[in-house]
Amino acid sequence: MRGARVSSIILAVDDSNTMRQMVAHVLRQGGYEVLEAADAEAALELARAQPVHAVLTDHNLPGMDGIALVRALRAVPEHARTPIVVLTTERSEELRQAGREAGATGWMVKPFDPERLLEVFGRVLATA
Repeated sequence: MRGARVSSIILAVDDSNTMRQMVAHVLRQGGYEVLEAADAEAALELARAQPVHAVLTDHNLPGMDGIALVRALRAVPEHARTPIVVLTTERSEELRQAGREAGATGWMVKPFDPERLLEVFGRVLATA
């Protein structure tokens, strides 16, 4: 249970079922509870309906993209300071900067290293 607080709930958002399952598996192995959403709209509904301590989102989502999701979450008072990490195939510095400006806590590029993912969430949750 490296780095996880027993009550830490992470919302994983990715339109790829396979990627969501991989990320959720790693996070659960790290001791986190994981909620899953296939798009930004479903993620917003979940984040408004129940406690979420951190969010991991892809950028390339159907409808609202990951940066728009970060902005939408930041507009919800309960999530103004929630750690939000974008995990995407996008490597563009401009997009990364747009993510920071929207309020993203971090940016990781796929494919991801499971140990690194757990390190990142251990760190952002410890400072949240």
